[in-house]
Amino acid sequence: MISNFKTSLENIKTKIEDIGTGLLESNKLILLALHDCNTEKFTEAKTHIKNISSKTDDLDNSIIKVLALYTPEAKDLREVIAYMKITNELARACSSTRSFIRGFTDVCEDVDVATVKEYALPMQDSTVNAIELALSMLNCDDADEMQEIYNDVLIEENKTDDLYEMVERNLSIQADCAHSFDKFHKMLRALRKSGKISSRAISIANLLVYAKVGGSLSS
Repeated sequence: MISNFKTSLENIKTKIEDIGTGLLESNKLILLALHDCNTEKFTEAKTHIKNISSKTDDLDNSIIKVLALYTPEAKDLREVIAYMKITNELARACSSTRSFIRGFTDVCEDVDVATVKEYALPMQDSTVNAIELALSMLNCDDADEMQEIYNDVLIEENKTDDLYEMVERNLSIQADCAHSFDKFHKMLRALRKSGKISSRAISIANLLVYAKVGGSLSS
């Protein structure tokens, strides 16, 4: 029974890694696309997060089966519950990624190159780092190391927040007419999605600390 439970749990973790890897690859391609508003790379980025609803539904069903079949307790239950909540965070991160691709593709060529380099690129770079760090925690069992990685994810998430506030102030100053205001508003709305993705990464990191180490469940 214990062996079957552990096998099922590993299968769940593998499915989480699969979705997470797709999310990471999509955001890496977005980072490349931002350098020159490469529409082909933006389009390619979407292919890595296709059929997410189907994948997360399958993942939820696997988790429900584990709860029904094995009725885990203590640490095992904590890990299963964390994985269930991580599924939702991954779905939301993928949704924000699609929205970012769609929104930024519409305005990318209209945005000043210097603005992209100064704000959009470092924001997306921090988002990619946050996702990658959070996913690395799936295969980490050392409590101190997990806390260190969590802190690194938090740093990257804070960077995206700070950069968004900076670009928001900068573009508000530049938006001196109705036409430019509409353009800048669309860009800000797209960039906000990048910030939301890193927020999902810190939520995932928090849940993994809870699963492996314990503590309060704040996500």
